[in-house]
Amino acid sequence: MQQWLLRISMVIILVVLVFLVWVFRNLRDRHPGYELDLRIDGAAAPGPLQVGFAALPITPAVPDTWIDSNGDARFREEDGDRYEDRNGNGVFDAIYIAGFHGNRPAQGVHDDLWTRVMVIDDGQTRLAVAVLDAIGFLHDDVLDVRERIPESAGIDYTVICSTHDHEAPDLIGIWGKTPFVSGVNSEYLEFVKHQTAAAIARAAGRLRVAKLRFVQDMEAARAWVHDTRRPIVLDPGIRVMQAVDAETDTTLGVFISWANHPETLWSHNLQISSDFPHYVRYFVEKGIYHGERLVQPGLGGVAVYANGAIGGLMTTSPEFAIPDAFSDTSYTEPSFAKARAQGLHLARVVLQMLDRPEVVEIRQAGISLRAKSFHLPVDNLRFRLAAALGVINRGFEKGFKMQSEAAVWTLGPASFITIPGEIYPEIVNGGIEAPAGQDFSIQPLEIPPLRELMPGQFKFVLGLANDEIGYIIPKSEWDEEPPFLYNADSSPYGEINSTGPEAAPIIHNVLKELLQDLRQSPE
Repeated sequence: MQQWLLRISMVIILVVLVFLVWVFRNLRDRHPGYELDLRIDGAAAPGPLQVGFAALPITPAVPDTWIDSNGDARFREEDGDRYEDRNGNGVFDAIYIAGFHGNRPAQGVHDDLWTRVMVIDDGQTRLAVAVLDAIGFLHDDVLDVRERIPESAGIDYTVICSTHDHEAPDLIGIWGKTPFVSGVNSEYLEFVKHQTAAAIARAAGRLRVAKLRFVQDMEAARAWVHDTRRPIVLDPGIRVMQAVDAETDTTLGVFISWANHPETLWSHNLQISSDFPHYVRYFVEKGIYHGERLVQPGLGGVAVYANGAIGGLMTTSPEFAIPDAFSDTSYTEPSFAKARAQGLHLARVVLQMLDRPEVVEIRQAGISLRAKSFHLPVDNLRFRLAAALGVINRGFEKGFKMQSEAAVWTLGPASFITIPGEIYPEIVNGGIEAPAGQDFSIQPLEIPPLRELMPGQFKFVLGLANDEIGYIIPKSEWDEEPPFLYNADSSPYGEINSTGPEAAPIIHNVLKELLQDLRQSPE
């Protein structure tokens, strides 16, 4: 009897040890020793600007499709759902769509996903900005891509953003078949990394002497987004940078920034799609037609769409109507027609903006840049558990801290900041409150608003850049415990998908220091 007990105890100990080794392996730092503290001052006498664009598809193969028998957008054989084994390997090769809820396998592809890249060279510094049609791209994966960019591309600094597309494959891990199994397809993730590095190299190889044209509109797009959490603060401005070949006077590309969740198709869509950014880019490049009649010519080149301050959250929900551009129809229910109408409205605004007399044009400017690593505590127990179980493939430091990154730069009349997640617009534009029911009895900490600190006329805020840490919530608005904010009956959405209440103060402080240092740089 004692021998059996001893054997059982040894087996249990062995299993526990194996489990702990597996957990520690999951939590290991993927890039030990990596730290970034980059300072680049613009050239005193910059040469003509050179710009290059490229776009490569990152559309996944969807080997198998399936029948959703009860329309709940969740694959459950016990509900009568069945898959079609199109590749004949005897298993369901599911591609899990990210956003909303887990276990949402794709049935097919509606439109391509892309990695779209802009490279700018001022004669001294070469900067690459890539934007992926993805829910998010973790910092460890960003570092992997940087390592794959060939030295011949000559890139000094790379920014990789995500549109935060809720109709693209899971690249984070938390939208798989169950909460305990990652939804990331490792082969697809490798494909995205390869295509992104290749697109950056291709854009660098297409550099042309160019003039840059900047324009912005703070109000025209306000009608197509709303805020779902008090205080009601939007980031509605559209900011545009067009690159025009100095020799041929043709558009090389256009960089568009606006803030809204690409989730207009909502939670029951089962087709891979880049949502409304697909239509924005398409109409900006190809032009807008009503039937056979050309309403607004397109620009050609490569259109790049980057998101802004989308926390809070900024969305086009099923309750929010989008009117058709050419009829009395108004779309409320999620559909591709609704996403198309939204994208068309935005594209028309962009095209009209670039015809305005207030466009600012430059041919020479130096790039001044600051970029820095920083460390965040991960207080969210759900995130800790997901990382420990390998659901989220992300490295941690001692004490459940993780490394992320922020950057700021100027280019002529424009400045740019990168945000490693979904920042609440009140941190960017102002309007943070300290309402009754807050979990911390404090006044706003993240002040002044980041845009007040940014130099220049055109202030681009790039969300989900070089990381996706989740929601970045003002600490004075943090609310998990009763009583709840604004006398609500329950806690608001946001905190469940945030690293914790310290994220916003830390990130605001890092960007504040970088912007102050940038302002002190030599002219």
